[in-house]
Amino acid sequence: MEIELVDVQCKEQIESGSVANSADEVAEVTEGLARISAPTDGGETFYNPVQEFNRDLTVIVLRAFTAEREAKKEEQKPREGTASEPAAKQRKITGSNTARHPPASQQLLDGDGIHVLDALSASGLRAIRFALEVPNVERVLANDFSERAVEAIRRNVELNGVQDRVEAVFSDAIDLMMAHRKFGKRFHAVDLDPYGSASVFLDAAVQAVMDEGLLMVTCTDTAILCGNTAEACFNKYGSVPLRHKSCHELALRILLRAIDGHANRHKRYIVPLLSVSVDFYVRCFVRIRSGAAVAKDSVTKLAHMHCCATCQSLDFQPLLKKSVNGASVRFSNAHFQSDLIRLTEGQGTSRDGGLVATCAHCGGTAVHTGGPIWVAPTCDAELKCPKAGEAKLGTRERLEGLLTVLSEELHDVPLFYEHDQLMNVVKCPAPKMSTFRSALLNAGYRCSISHCNPRAIKTDAPTTFLWDVCREWAKRNGIKPEGTAADTPRNRILVQNQLHYSSRMQSCWAAQAQQLETIGIVR
Repeated sequence: MEIELVDVQCKEQIESGSVANSADEVAEVTEGLARISAPTDGGETFYNPVQEFNRDLTVIVLRAFTAEREAKKEEQKPREGTASEPAAKQRKITGSNTARHPPASQQLLDGDGIHVLDALSASGLRAIRFALEVPNVERVLANDFSERAVEAIRRNVELNGVQDRVEAVFSDAIDLMMAHRKFGKRFHAVDLDPYGSASVFLDAAVQAVMDEGLLMVTCTDTAILCGNTAEACFNKYGSVPLRHKSCHELALRILLRAIDGHANRHKRYIVPLLSVSVDFYVRCFVRIRSGAAVAKDSVTKLAHMHCCATCQSLDFQPLLKKSVNGASVRFSNAHFQSDLIRLTEGQGTSRDGGLVATCAHCGGTAVHTGGPIWVAPTCDAELKCPKAGEAKLGTRERLEGLLTVLSEELHDVPLFYEHDQLMNVVKCPAPKMSTFRSALLNAGYRCSISHCNPRAIKTDAPTTFLWDVCREWAKRNGIKPEGTAADTPRNRILVQNQLHYSSRMQSCWAAQAQQLETIGIVR
């Protein structure tokens, strides 16, 4: 990324006509293959260099999307002498648009290139980069609700010579997407990158994307999504967040649930391709599909979550369960089952019979409830993103690192713990990350880090097993319970008997840690 200050009057090729603002200088920015002129007065069309990584990532994912689309076109291309020829001739006679709702496969084959909407374009940089750096892009609409921004987009489009592919549009983003919600007008890809929350645009966006199309959403209100103001998060996204070490992944799962909820209202559903939480924002890339029957399954991908405020233990409660008996499919309310919540005698009211809900691990009396959140995978393991080093991307090293971590992450495991956080509850020095993970891997559980947090323990092991690991490590370090008189969370955890830990695991712990470090699985 390069920035150069130039005089407007001395560089007429930047402008087409009169200057749209009174600034004497503009910043000519080079990012990727695009160049734009952005005013230096901090106006509506300012250039945000921090979002270069966001734009580079979007280019990479959109390239993967177009490559997959081209591969499907080759697979579905009719061969000579097949039964598709009479059907094609019949469509030519009767008209090609007689069907009201052609299948999704035909939608993907219509036209040679893809149509993309940059709904909140500002300077038009993102739209111009799509046209220059993504193959098979036929048309990009760069929309903004500011006349000054639209004028800047037109100048930047001419500066890059992409007038034949990028069109500047002055319109309200919601109105524009609703105008393209009908079949035949939908976009292959829609990009939402607002200042703040994208919640108000989601309902229109899920309707403006064609079947098998791509919806790209950025939200920068991470303070709300991470639980600072739970009531505001519920109003915007329909979920209640909890304060937890994994709050940034929680923000991703809240956003995915919100997008899918809007899609379900129109008998559509989402398939997440890539979801990341970086810097000050969350970014989700989801595929939009139609199908009333499959859309009903979305509720099985959601769950409420319970979190102990003392030891941070997590538990999830599904909303509905699905039963399949031959051709019969039935949904019913899920039974309440929790390994976290336990009823004990205490200072309860007469209404609850003197019982109080406590944490089954540490005995804490504050167990918070949040959600619903998306508990299905947040990324598609089969997504083949092109290597960032093959393109002229300013953040290619960071992109390669992120994509590598994402390829190793357990996306089907919701949320995570920090191993030093668990050890802090029992007041014990934390082991090495590799040592803690080796205990999980030797027991047959999966384990990974998270792109949100390098200290994360993301595993499908039950929470009871994690606390067994903590008890064993405390025992190996001479940490003992403080006696029955000390009624503390630390003591309540240490005095419990181990449920899972085996002698075989103890003997393999150190050897496995050394092996993992040698082959590079654990970093």
